[in-house]
Amino acid sequence: MRVFQIEGDWGFDNLKLSERPRPTCGPGQVLVAMRMAALNSRDLIVPERGYGRATGELPLIAVSDGVGEIIEIGDGVTRVAVGDRVCPTYFQNWTSGEPTPERFASALGGPLDGVMADVMCLSAEGVVKVPDYLSDAEAATLPCAALTAWSAVVTHGQTRAGDKVLVQGTGGVALFALAFAKLQGAHVTVISSSDDKLARVREMGADATINYRSEEDWARASRPITADRGGYDNIIELGGAKTLPLSLRAVRPGGTLSMIGVLSGLNIEASLGLIVARQVRLQGVTVGHRDGFEAMLRAMAQHQVRPVLGETFAFEALKDAMSHLRDGGHFGKTLIAF
Repeated sequence: MRVFQIEGDWGFDNLKLSERPRPTCGPGQVLVAMRMAALNSRDLIVPERGYGRATGELPLIAVSDGVGEIIEIGDGVTRVAVGDRVCPTYFQNWTSGEPTPERFASALGGPLDGVMADVMCLSAEGVVKVPDYLSDAEAATLPCAALTAWSAVVTHGQTRAGDKVLVQGTGGVALFALAFAKLQGAHVTVISSSDDKLARVREMGADATINYRSEEDWARASRPITADRGGYDNIIELGGAKTLPLSLRAVRPGGTLSMIGVLSGLNIEASLGLIVARQVRLQGVTVGHRDGFEAMLRAMAQHQVRPVLGETFAFEALKDAMSHLRDGGHFGKTLIAF
């Protein structure tokens, strides 16, 4: 069968179209014929071994997110059946509860083999059935980006009707965060450097927008929006080094900074006094567990939430798709058709 894997040595140049034997199905396992995959920023980092030893060993099949159809089940499997359309969970061993090192070590696309294979063999506990209303392309976007946003907005952020939420940017996680915050009845501000993208998120329901290129001090610019509560209840923090100091000024006393991304750098210079004196909660978010995934899908089906889709590339054009994602300027999830 076809696979796209990092082989020989780390590095983008060593990401190659290759072949492996088709896997066999053992007790408690399922075989999934993959249909679509979707890219995340993480998929650009793994080939360069950006997560160090946690990235895994070579050869390593790339990409964490996808959808497929179950074509075979092993002995003892009852929670899914042949013909079910499923997404592999991002963390294969995290069904519920608190994170542990073992659960975090079970991520697809590094350290475990990812979804860029014609057929995957997975634990039956590591797949989730997809609602019928979603297309394959829409379903493929959910395991990492959507669940990360759900965990930040709902599971950890506990967003309620009337809350004020700020979302940084218009990437995959950001657009899901906008949709889920609106689902909870929140007022949502989105910041971006693109007026065109800000116009699009207003069409999607954003209540306020700020162009951080023309308003570099977007924390100050946001004050009229949050004057009634002294800041945002939850800030979906995707920027990292350059945005965190501003987020600390824009969050309300007792509010939450949902730390997801480090797009502008890992090392920060910020006043810890603002965290202590205003009792701000700094909540790291790393995707989520299967129970959260299934709760998210129930909410999406109830309200017919649809992911925002971008360009689609062929299986053989994975590296072109990655270059497209790296170049930026896109809007919506970048997809791979099998």
